[in-house]
Amino acid sequence: MSRRTTALAAALSLLALGSPFMTGCGAQTTIAEWVSNQVAESDSAERRALKDEIAELTKLIETNPQDAAAYFNRGNAKSDLKDYQGAISDYTKAIEINPQYAANYNNRGLAKIDLKDYKGAVADYTKAIAINPQYAYYYMNRGITRENIGDLKGACADWRKASSLGEKDAAGWVREQCQ
Repeated sequence: MSRRTTALAAALSLLALGSPFMTGCGAQTTIAEWVSNQVAESDSAERRALKDEIAELTKLIETNPQDAAAYFNRGNAKSDLKDYQGAISDYTKAIEINPQYAANYNNRGLAKIDLKDYKGAVADYTKAIAINPQYAYYYMNRGITRENIGDLKGACADWRKASSLGEKDAAGWVREQCQ
């Protein structure tokens, strides 16, 4: 949800949701209906912006098919639109062009999670870690995935490493789950 929508919802939460918000011309809109409409309009605008971004990146890729960053960014936009297979395809192309950019593997892993390909996600996070072993979030992502597939021992090892790299959430998970 956008910040604008969140702020609007918070402000309106002070009013009773069933109470009339706007009246006149024979129409009456409750606050809940009005907020729901605002959220839908905001989501629709965000979707249009993402589709426009994808179109621009596609043009850029047509001009320069070796632009790994364009594939990466288009993959991010597709992922935001929940086109996870399309995102994976773009991240894979970005990896072919620039196999040393760890974020390509991390983001492909995130998209694989959404498609329930947990083993593939763990493999991608492992590759991201091999490229950039000092980035805590790669360990956190792999740890979360390992926890979800029942490998708490592996998850705890990843969270301990993320914690040693300064990630506070991971430190909390170690305290809560890894004793």
